[in-house]
Amino acid sequence: MAAQNQQSRQGDGGFPVVHEAENTSLSPATAPEGTSTDYSPDLAHERTANTNVPVTPGIFQSTYQTPALHRSADAESMGYFTQDPKKQDNKRDPRVPAPGDTREPSSPGDLVRGALSGDEVLRRLSQAASGRRESVADIQSAAPDLALTGNIVSATFTAPHTIKYQSQGEWELGSRHGLSALYDAFVHLSSDEAPWNHSVVAWPGEIECSHKNLDLSVSHDKSSAPELSHLSAPVPVDGDLPPTPPSADGLWISRDHQLKLEQQLAENERFKMVPVWLSDDDEMNDEGITLNDQSRWRHYAEHCLYPLFHYKQQEPSDGRAERIEWANYYRANLKFANKIIEIYKPGDVVVIHDYYLLLLPSMLRQRMPNMYISFFLHCPFPSSEFLRCLPRRKEVLEGLMGANLVGFQSYSYSRHFTSCCTRILDFPSDATGVDAFGNRVEVGVYPIGIDTRRVEELAWTKEVTEKCNALKELYQGKKIIVGRDRLDSVRGVTQKLQAFERFMEMYPEWREKVVLIQVTSPTSIKVQDDSDSKIAGRVNELVMKINGVYGSLGFSPVQHYPQYLDADEYFALLRAADIGLITSVRDGMNTTSLEYVVCQRDTHGPLILSEFSGTAGSLRDAIHINPWDLNSVAREINNALTMSADMRHSMQSNLYNHVANKTVQSWITKFLRKLVGTLASNRIENATPVLDRTNLLERYRAARKRVFMFDYDGTLTPIVKDPQAAVPSERVIQTLRTLAADDNNAVWIISGRDQAFLQQHLGHITELGFSAEHGSFMRHPGSTEWENLAETFDMSWQAEVMDVFQKYTDRVTGSFIERKRCALTWHYRQADHEQGIHAAKAAHHELLSTVAKKWEVDVMEGKANLEVRPTFINKGEIAKRLVHHYGSTSTVTSADGDDKTGGANEGSNVEFVLCCGDDFTDEDMFRALNGLVGTELQNEHIFTVSVGASTKETLAKWHVLEPKDVLESAALLAGVGLTGEQTDSLSQVNLAAVAGLEGRVPM
Repeated sequence: MAAQNQQSRQGDGGFPVVHEAENTSLSPATAPEGTSTDYSPDLAHERTANTNVPVTPGIFQSTYQTPALHRSADAESMGYFTQDPKKQDNKRDPRVPAPGDTREPSSPGDLVRGALSGDEVLRRLSQAASGRRESVADIQSAAPDLALTGNIVSATFTAPHTIKYQSQGEWELGSRHGLSALYDAFVHLSSDEAPWNHSVVAWPGEIECSHKNLDLSVSHDKSSAPELSHLSAPVPVDGDLPPTPPSADGLWISRDHQLKLEQQLAENERFKMVPVWLSDDDEMNDEGITLNDQSRWRHYAEHCLYPLFHYKQQEPSDGRAERIEWANYYRANLKFANKIIEIYKPGDVVVIHDYYLLLLPSMLRQRMPNMYISFFLHCPFPSSEFLRCLPRRKEVLEGLMGANLVGFQSYSYSRHFTSCCTRILDFPSDATGVDAFGNRVEVGVYPIGIDTRRVEELAWTKEVTEKCNALKELYQGKKIIVGRDRLDSVRGVTQKLQAFERFMEMYPEWREKVVLIQVTSPTSIKVQDDSDSKIAGRVNELVMKINGVYGSLGFSPVQHYPQYLDADEYFALLRAADIGLITSVRDGMNTTSLEYVVCQRDTHGPLILSEFSGTAGSLRDAIHINPWDLNSVAREINNALTMSADMRHSMQSNLYNHVANKTVQSWITKFLRKLVGTLASNRIENATPVLDRTNLLERYRAARKRVFMFDYDGTLTPIVKDPQAAVPSERVIQTLRTLAADDNNAVWIISGRDQAFLQQHLGHITELGFSAEHGSFMRHPGSTEWENLAETFDMSWQAEVMDVFQKYTDRVTGSFIERKRCALTWHYRQADHEQGIHAAKAAHHELLSTVAKKWEVDVMEGKANLEVRPTFINKGEIAKRLVHHYGSTSTVTSADGDDKTGGANEGSNVEFVLCCGDDFTDEDMFRALNGLVGTELQNEHIFTVSVGASTKETLAKWHVLEPKDVLESAALLAGVGLTGEQTDSLSQVNLAAVAGLEGRVPM
């Protein structure tokens, strides 16, 4: 039978045949019409039975019923900027750049992408590869507009090898435990079976040293060496304490030896790897690198992210250690981004793996806006109620928004992710993706598999068979239950032992007839949690208790082995087992369950699997249990032991067929195919990445003349119902004052507010410049006089507009009119939302058909307001005026009205412009600044930033979520802390940005 199964899943040449279903919908779906009754969709979450698996307590099938799941199959997906059906007939040609958009495409297919749908691309790929091995030419012909090079760059944090530095610059490579399925995927992509040219970018990990090659600065004076006891320390001379020895972690590696390792990794027979060297900038030079405290680069991921993603809430702390850990996490992701950019070519595909690199997609998008990026998370993703407990929750989610496709192991994880994006970031989402920063981030479920053929080769060697027979003989007459887990709190080892104890109590007839062999390997994750440090002690207590109560002098019902097993021993144990028992309380990918199924192809031992395991949704024929329900687990153990042979055979056959067909090779193939389809179907839209603060700070420091332009409402302060309540906070005032105090900075507030409001709340900062009423009035820094730019314009139109506004004010309770000197604004923030929107549309239409036809005025829809102003007055004219003024003068006006000569600035253009705004009136500034590129400004010197409203189309080059982010960016440049004072420490986010630029964490 095994031979028949093996033969049935191999094609020509003995290679596994990967079958791609034409229906590749990412949302739960039933079988397409016209298919046979044995239809089996490729994605686990598409199977009807899978929705009955309670992966998350309290989450039921009805929870996942969203309008997006019931859309017509042939209906076009609503784009980010096509939410209004009226705009569907007036789409901008993707080959024509937006007005004022000066960004150049960075990939060959940018100008023609969108010609094919994702389903059409997948159909072409399936047809092209039908009956033969897929080639790069097949992929390129299926999606010609993408101009794919055939190169895949896989980014994973830790190298698949353990690396030891030996004498004379020799390097020894070993095998790293964990993530074997991922590394098998790398091997497949690098083999002749895959059509891609594959490279892996990874950190070498903590390099071990087999010889004494520490930093020469380490002192060898015995008087300064640390002692085992303070009582045996040397007596200080003249009252001085002994010097503190340098860290013994410093490992010096010469540049020649670095290059030798890089060459060895590049020529590795399994796959090519490009190392990312992580260290402070002052620890590396042309001669070599010093590696200090190597484990620091993984601290934030393992101390903060790993526990939270596995539903383990940490105790709150003062944040001092987390500040440093976050800065190192940010720097590590930044170094990965720089390394990938070094080897990247337009048309390459970048695949990023796991929670160590959550910021990497956005960092790559900031540098290469049209890069093809995908991300796969190998661990669980928590619900929004857990993720919101993470202080850096917003930055983590923003980091993933840079990907074109985000993949998860389980459907519940993907739903948690989209829910977090909506609840925390306020991004529109549905079951298939998230709309963010003008881009569509597709979300899918892709359960990972294993290399079944390799497992079978390893599991049926002569050595394994001998050890398997020896185990069966050792426990002859007894049923063997096997468990292999890492020793941490999320693997459920204690729950397994407690359930086994309950089983022995409930079913005394099985005493001395069943043995539980539990292997616990050390965890590679070093979390800061007292509970994890107590797990080993708790496990030992349970083992001794069970053996003491239910064992005898000649037999112990629990055999516990806290160690790593050799491959032969491991597969022998899985083959000898009668039951596989996995009681994870939360995990993403559990390869033991898949390997157990393969090893039981002949003996058909049942698999008892926790419903909280990431593989539970895929292995639907396994016996699913809740590890917290000890009585239920005990009953299922008894049911598995007493199960009939026919039932065991049927269960095992279904499980084996699934594991044999859904291999790691088919997983990565399907994931890449979906990415190609996603890229081909996404039309060019004006996507804007999140603001790169490190780049912002670098340009700021290098510039001599700098101009700042800030909108007020929605940019420096949040939008509030009462406009008069939008007063600046003390931090806003202090940050603006510090920023404007620099003689090289010209800081302007360009707002729709009138002069009185700006004068009242910010006028005391004499270094600020102001433009009121959307450019109608100006007040220069150091001056108290307002210049009326609309003085000669006929304002007779205001009477007609006032009549219209008054009519709708009488109709809409809570609305009111704001009369400015050059504009009229009708506000409905305090009115009923739906009534206000309906009335605003009607008033807008009436004004366009009457006043706008008679007078040169603009009728503008704002945030809960409608404004009419003269056409020639707008913020864009002010922006151009300021750039021209400061670029043509060599003096800076001081607060007292005197002119200070800026010697360094004489005869130079403006070298830095930061312009931030939140609504359509600020688009005039963005358009004007884009139009000055090449004449008065350089493109890299302009930072136009759109604030909030992620669904809107914008001409800005960057995006931030809320006014708080604008203030954080200004505080970063001013060098001030949370209160706006320079004596305060930088915020955690700004500290990371400074560390990314300076190459070290500033103390």
